[in-house]
Amino acid sequence: MMLHSPILRHPGSIQLFRIDARASVSLSKSAQSINSRGGFGLHQINPLVRFSSMKCKNLRLRSFVVRSRSGSDPKSKIINKSVDFPKDYNELVNQARRAAQAALKDDKTLLEVEFPTAGLDTVPGDEEGGIEMNTSIVLMKEFCTIFKDEAPTTRIFFPDAKDMELAKTSIFDGTSFKLDYLTKPNGLEDFGFGSKVKMADRVQSSDTVFVVAYPYFNVNEMIAVEELYKGSAAASNRPIIVFNGELDRIRSGYYPSFFYPKLGSIAKEFLPKFETVYYIHNFKGRSRGVLFRMYPGPWQVLQRVGDHKFVLLHEQASMPSLKEVALNILPTA
Repeated sequence: MMLHSPILRHPGSIQLFRIDARASVSLSKSAQSINSRGGFGLHQINPLVRFSSMKCKNLRLRSFVVRSRSGSDPKSKIINKSVDFPKDYNELVNQARRAAQAALKDDKTLLEVEFPTAGLDTVPGDEEGGIEMNTSIVLMKEFCTIFKDEAPTTRIFFPDAKDMELAKTSIFDGTSFKLDYLTKPNGLEDFGFGSKVKMADRVQSSDTVFVVAYPYFNVNEMIAVEELYKGSAAASNRPIIVFNGELDRIRSGYYPSFFYPKLGSIAKEFLPKFETVYYIHNFKGRSRGVLFRMYPGPWQVLQRVGDHKFVLLHEQASMPSLKEVALNILPTA
């Protein structure tokens, strides 16, 4: 079972670690307050650590190569089709906001937003876990500006009470959003003991939308999200947006159903209800590529062929599995 990194579990503590000096992304005054010093040294975990876009290059292309997957001698065909892959996190957040707004306008009530946080060509785990979370909270704050007029009725759930308190005293300080938490863990939780947060007790009738921040460190967090949906959101048709929840872990069977039957049930019954409105997943290795989607557009598999260049390999209406992309689509290039 994965637990939170101590870098965020103890807000205000001192940690010794290395931060590479990289170019910072400018989003807002709240984001600009993030520390940007590099090198070894003592670092106070409040305010949040800054994030970077060193690897974020201008990836917007105006033409792509589509390679046919039929026949023994496939021919390439140039098509004039724009794929709006973001050039940096500023553009990414703007795209994610537009995608979510379009989905909400279409009456979608379960939304997923997922992208890497250590750089647009990275995968989860490329950066230290605490820094990835710090990046997520900054970007989520910017994303939530789509609800600025409804801030007092927008409830944002963090993984646990400590994360909520950290958010209150840092990046969300001074905002009108309702900050809450999914779990209240203690040392006995992994053994099935401890106090359980009843989601129905945390929701108010005046709440209009729920945003859930990165519920992937503890298996009980997505279980709480399902409880929120079944107990409160579904009947009232109030939307839930899961922000960087790494739902692919559950989809892919990372947690065996034999040991995690509740997550197995979530994979089969709950996750298929989600509309993935914004998504970037990178594939490394010999066949480097990206699975990309921005609602309401199709799912697209792109292959990196050099700086600022991609090959559009595949498009489809529904989400392909990561296994299918890695084994059947990218290797055909």
